[in-house]
Amino acid sequence: MSLGFVFPGQGAQEVGMVGDVTAVEPAAAARFEEASDALGFDLAGVVREGPAERLNSTEITQPAMLLASVALFDAWTARGGPAPTVVAGHSLGEYSALTVAGTLDFAAAIRLVHERGKLMQEAVPAGEGAMAAILGLDDDVVAACCAEVDGVCTPANYNSPGQVVIAGAADAVQRATETCKSQGARRAVLLDVSVPSHCVLMAPAGDALGALLDAVELRDPSIPVVQNFSAEAAADVATIRANLLRQLVSPVQWAASVRTMAEGGARVFVECGPGNVLGGLARRIDRSLTFRGIGTLDGLEQALAAGA
Repeated sequence: MSLGFVFPGQGAQEVGMVGDVTAVEPAAAARFEEASDALGFDLAGVVREGPAERLNSTEITQPAMLLASVALFDAWTARGGPAPTVVAGHSLGEYSALTVAGTLDFAAAIRLVHERGKLMQEAVPAGEGAMAAILGLDDDVVAACCAEVDGVCTPANYNSPGQVVIAGAADAVQRATETCKSQGARRAVLLDVSVPSHCVLMAPAGDALGALLDAVELRDPSIPVVQNFSAEAAADVATIRANLLRQLVSPVQWAASVRTMAEGGARVFVECGPGNVLGGLARRIDRSLTFRGIGTLDGLEQALAAGA
């Protein structure tokens, strides 16, 4: 069976996430201690107990989400779950996908995304950037609405047919949401985020992230990893590194990535992280796909019982 694993990004985090799984799976619990040791502070305690304001800070959210996803993957493996044949991650989740595919060492990945989060937060002062979700318009219409407004505003996530997230300068994003509404958007709402991801405003973080990636050992993945920038599986480490840099300032091609995985034979997908956002998007991308979430112990046990 061809099995796809997908890993969520920022926004799915919550205090206490995957706690019921780590309570019964030693391999998953060990990851929490390993992550705290790698960072030199109690990340495990923030995930378990909060406060939510700290967990939701970008430089904490990023390693916390990677930790939760990899811990769930460890639990899946420890319980005899079948190995995926292809993986992908949404935005930050791409780093989780690369970690389970063996391209990144776990401790190195935790440190890398912690620093990435800092760089992204520093690139745009608080309150100067924004993101908004646009529902009910075609991709090209959303792009045209962004292009009409003065200032930086571009599509950031092509999530599914009829759902595009835009990002840029706060005032430009606000104007673009109004333009989208005037063009018939079903909804156009600002998101509660601290940085405008996947747009040119992240460019100041690019050189420093490039230096971090140069300092980290990347290995050829043991499983194909479909990357956000290209919606294709990279053939070599150099392309993986380049695409991670491009991802910082370019839109996430999520709908195309899921289609690439499906066209390669994956018909059953496991969402390896808290929440079920990616499963919801998948139903809009291709209703014939089966999605199972393993973010809770019940979900993990049900997916294992089904053989995924």
